Amino acid sequence: MFEVENSQAAQAPAWIVCDRCVALIYGKRFTRALQVCPDCGFHARLTAQQRLEHLLDPGSMVPLAHVECVSDPLGFVDTRPYTDRLLDARAATGLREAVLCARGTIEDQPVVIAAMDFRFLGGSLGCGVGALITEAARTSLRLRIPLLLVTASGGARMQEGVLSLMQMAKTTHALVELDEAGILVLSLITDPTYGGVAASFATLADVIIAEPGARLGFAGPRVIEHTTGEKLPEGFQTAEFLLAHGLVDDVVSRAALRTTLGQLLSLQPSPERVQVTPAAAATGTGPILCRPEELPETDAWTAVGLARHPDRPTTLDYAAHLLDGFHELRGDRIAQDCPAVVGGPGRLNGRPVMLIGHQKGGNELAERQRRKFGMPSPGGYRKAARLMRLAAKLGLPVVTLIDTPGANPGPDAERTGQAVAIAENLRLMARLPVPIVAVVTGEGGSGGALALAVADRVFISANGVYSVISPEGCAAILWKDSEAAPTAATALRVGAGELLRLGIVDGVVPEPPGGAHADHPQAAALLGEAVAAALDELDPWEPERLLRERSSRFHRFGLEHDPSAGRGVL
Repeated sequence: MFEVENSQAAQAPAWIVCDRCVALIYGKRFTRALQVCPDCGFHARLTAQQRLEHLLDPGSMVPLAHVECVSDPLGFVDTRPYTDRLLDARAATGLREAVLCARGTIEDQPVVIAAMDFRFLGGSLGCGVGALITEAARTSLRLRIPLLLVTASGGARMQEGVLSLMQMAKTTHALVELDEAGILVLSLITDPTYGGVAASFATLADVIIAEPGARLGFAGPRVIEHTTGEKLPEGFQTAEFLLAHGLVDDVVSRAALRTTLGQLLSLQPSPERVQVTPAAAATGTGPILCRPEELPETDAWTAVGLARHPDRPTTLDYAAHLLDGFHELRGDRIAQDCPAVVGGPGRLNGRPVMLIGHQKGGNELAERQRRKFGMPSPGGYRKAARLMRLAAKLGLPVVTLIDTPGANPGPDAERTGQAVAIAENLRLMARLPVPIVAVVTGEGGSGGALALAVADRVFISANGVYSVISPEGCAAILWKDSEAAPTAATALRVGAGELLRLGIVDGVVPEPPGGAHADHPQAAALLGEAVAAALDELDPWEPERLLRERSSRFHRFGLEHDPSAGRGVL
C-alpha cells in the first residue's frame, strides 16, 4: 500500500491505493477494515505496535522488559557499517529491535505475545530478536500462560553472521521447554515469513494460523527459481497453498483473528475456568447399553446397510451439535491435509476435548468423493497423531468418532507409507497419557478404523458395524462369491450386539427411532451423553492407571476367559 496526498487538507486522512487491485480506498475506511482492502481482501502489513493494539484487549498490554545484546558482534561493513543501519532502523520504526513483546489478554484469555515488525531490517533474525523471543517464551513458562508468536521476517540477519544462525537453535530450545511444561504455543504467520524464522519458532507452534495471502517458506521464490530453474506454480508458498498441503492449521482473516485466537487460548488448562456438567445428572439415566439383551435383534446385513446410510451424521455434524468453540485444525505438517480425517478442540459440557474422526462427506456424491468416502491417506492418520500429541501436551481428553470402510487402498497411499502411519497411531494411542473414548458411529472397517480406536472406552452406535474386512471382501475371498456378503456379515458378527458379547466394545450408544440418520440432533445428544459419562469416569484416573488398564483391555483379546471381564460399566 502507499498513501496518496489529499490536496484539500494536509491533516485529512490519506487515500490508499491497494497494492493488489489498485483500488482507491478512503483512509478512514481502510483503518476501520484493519488495513484490509475492502474490494479484494488484500491484507496490508501492520507494524508490531499495531499488531499488539489489534490483538490484545484494550488496557491489558504490559510490555516485557527489553533484553540487551551485543549490537555489532562482527564489526560488519558492506556498503555501510551495520551500526549505521541499526540506527536508521531504530529511528524509522521507533523500535529497538525487530520484535515487540508484551503480555496481556485476548478475549479475556491471558497470553504472552511477541510481534515481529518487517520494517526493522526486514524483520531479520539476529541476536536481539533471538533474545527477545526467548525472553517471551520464558515469561510464558514462568506465568504458565500461552505464547503467541506473530511472525514477519525475510530470514536470518546476515550482518551478524553465524551468531544469527544460532538464534534458530536458541529459540527452539525455549519452545521445547514450553512443550515439556505443557504450555500452549500459537503462531500467527503474516506476510512474509521466510528463512531462519520459518525454519525455527514460526513453525514449531502447536497451532499455526496464517493471514490470507501470507507467504511462508525457507527459501524465497526468486531464490528457488534462480537455483532450480523451475517455474513455480501460482500461489506457491501462500497461506492458501500451505493449507492445501497440510502445513498450516487454518487461514483466518484479520477481522476474525481475535475470536479465533481467544478460543484457542482457552485450551490452556485452568481448572477454575472449567465448569463441567456431569452426564448422569443431565439425564438421570445411564446413557450406555452394556447388556446384549437390551438391544433389539438386528440382522447383520441390515446393520451394514444402516451403518452405511449416506444421511448418518458425520464427525463435523456431531461437532456442530455437541461442541462449543470447535475449531478444525488441518494438516500433517509434512505434505498433506487428508479430507477423510477431521479434528480439532472444543468444549463438551464445558470440558475441553480434542475431537478426531473420519469424515465421509454426507449425502452429496461430490463431497463424498472429495472426502475419499472417509478412507484416510497416511496424511490423515498423521494429522490425527499430531492432534493427539497436542491433546497429550495440554492434558485434553481425546474423543474419536470412527466411520470408515477402511484405509485408502490406492497406490499414492502405499507410496507415502500407509501401513507405517497406521502402526504409528496404534503405538501412539497405546501410551497416550490422557483419557481416550472412541465411538464407532457407522462403519468400523479394518485397520483403518482401529488406527483411531485404541482407547480406554470403545463404544459403538446401535446401528454401527465393526469388522476385520468388509462383508463383500470376505465373501469374495472365502466364498468366492460377492453375492454371499450377507452370509459373510453374519459369520463375521459385525453388529453391535455381537461385538458387545465378544467384549470388543464396552457399550452401545442408543440411536433415535429409525436410526441416527433420521434425527441428527437427537443422535448427537445420545452420543454426547455417552462420551461425557465415560469422561466423567476416566478423568480422575492418573496417567499410570489409564495406561495400565488400557493395556489390560487389549491384552485380554483372544485369551480363553469371559470376554466381558474387566469391561467398564457406566
